[in-house]
This record gives sequence, C-alpha cells and structure tokens, in this order.
Amino acid sequence: MGMVLGKISVETPKYQVLKTTSDYEIRQYPPSTIAEFTYNPTQFKGDKDGGFQILANYIGAFGDPQNKKPEKIAMTAPVITKSSEKIAMTAPVVTKEEKELVTMQFILPSHYGKAEEAPEPLDEKVVIREEGERKYGVVKFGGVASEDIVKDKAGKLKECLTRDGYKVVGDFVLARYNPPFTLPPFRTNEVWIPIE
Repeated sequence: MGMVLGKISVETPKYQVLKTTSDYEIRQYPPSTIAEFTYNPTQFKGDKDGGFQILANYIGAFGDPQNKKPEKIAMTAPVITKSSEKIAMTAPVVTKEEKELVTMQFILPSHYGKAEEAPEPLDEKVVIREEGERKYGVVKFGGVASEDIVKDKAGKLKECLTRDGYKVVGDFVLARYNPPFTLPPFRTNEVWIPIE
C-alpha cells in the first residue's frame, strides 16, 4: 500500500546539497556503479520506457536474475532516463529518417563500489560502468512525468542555472523514484542537469 501512496522503500543515492534556492537545488553525488541499456524506442513499439524490462531482468526483479552469478540485485531508486538528440540518418541521397536513442540506467546498490564487483549481465546490451563524482542542478516535481512537462521543467531549470552563473555541461536526465502503479499525485520525479 505504501508504494501506491509514494513511499520510497529502496536505497536511493546519497548526495550533498551544496545550495538551495526557490527554483532548484545544487547537489553533489559521489561515484556510483550503474547498469545501463541504450535503445531505439521503436524496438519496443515506440515505448520510451521499454528498456526497463531488460534492466529489471538483469537484477532479477521479476524472476531469475539474468546475470552470470546468478545473483539477485536489490532495486534502487531513481530509475534514470535520458534521450539523445535526434540524429538525422541519411541514406543514398533521397531518404532521411530521424533516430532517437534512449538510455535507461539503474544505479546499483552502494555495496557495488566498482563495476567489476557487479555481476556480469547475460545480455550484452546491458552495460555496467562506473560514474565518477558529479554535480547537478535539480528540480523536483510530482505527478506524471510526461514528455512535455519534463521538457518544460528542464528548460526552466537550465535558464535558472545559466542566469545564476552555472555552466551546464550536458543534457538533462529524468529521475523517477516510484513504480508506475504509484498514484500520480504521490509520485516523486526530478530533472537533473549536469553542471561544472
């Protein structure tokens, strides 16, 4: 019942709040190990969240873990999604099609301090890697994280960060803390923008 009402009962990454304003927070995150999968949503009938099942299979969220140990890995929050910009693909002179890739990431539990400590995935499309210390401007919001709402939040956050003298060093990412069955008013979502 708690998860339906937005209770987050899984490990979340530790971070240090460096600054809080009425518009955003500046957070510093320590290094972490992540499992990620990059895909074209057309692989999943256009579903941008189609990669979730692949990563959930790796950790064993819905059955036997799809890793070489095999070892069940605890679910954590948030699930991170980032879209690459649309890249025009050209083929002999006439045809042009746009391809958008999505990368979904699970931050692995903190006891996997290094990538080699995490079980090796059976699916070679799942990549285990380390992310170093990083700093983000962050805005938190509830409800459904629709594409329009997320782009609006990211645009406003980027404006505020630039206005306040921060150097943006990458595209925004969406961090969602709740499963899809959590009632929308109780969901926790964040947009993170990497800064120098």
